[in-house]
Amino acid sequence: MSQETPIRVDHIGIAVEDIDNAEPFLFALGCRKLIEESIEGRFRWAQYDFDRNASRLELIAPEAPDTFLTSYLEDHGPGLHHVTLEVAAVDAVKTVLERNGYSVVEYREYQDWTEAFVPPANPTGALFQLFEYHDSYDADRPPAGKLYVDGSRLDG
Repeated sequence: MSQETPIRVDHIGIAVEDIDNAEPFLFALGCRKLIEESIEGRFRWAQYDFDRNASRLELIAPEAPDTFLTSYLEDHGPGLHHVTLEVAAVDAVKTVLERNGYSVVEYREYQDWTEAFVPPANPTGALFQLFEYHDSYDADRPPAGKLYVDGSRLDG
């Protein structure tokens, strides 16, 4: 059984010790910085693209001494952390994956988004974040062109 909910790659997440030290490399590649935010003082993320409304990279760095990211960096060092798939409906994708025998964990609903994760125990060996934007995500953030691949959220 396959799923039919619209999905696209939103970004590739790269774990780093410090965004300010890592982003000059992305700038040298021709990236432009789109947005940077702190998540409750636990970690900071910044997204970049190649000025083509696609192909986004995200740097994530710890801000607190004891988070999932600090332990990840201690165990693995800097590098690829996750692939975020924007999905029009997390629940639909989660249901199909689970029906096909794949684990989906850490399902969380926030005011502005819903997310869940497919652990790297899947056949690809990569951590996938399933991410559904809510209408409220736009509030108090940069324009849609900086928030979403192609300038708009997936619907479906």
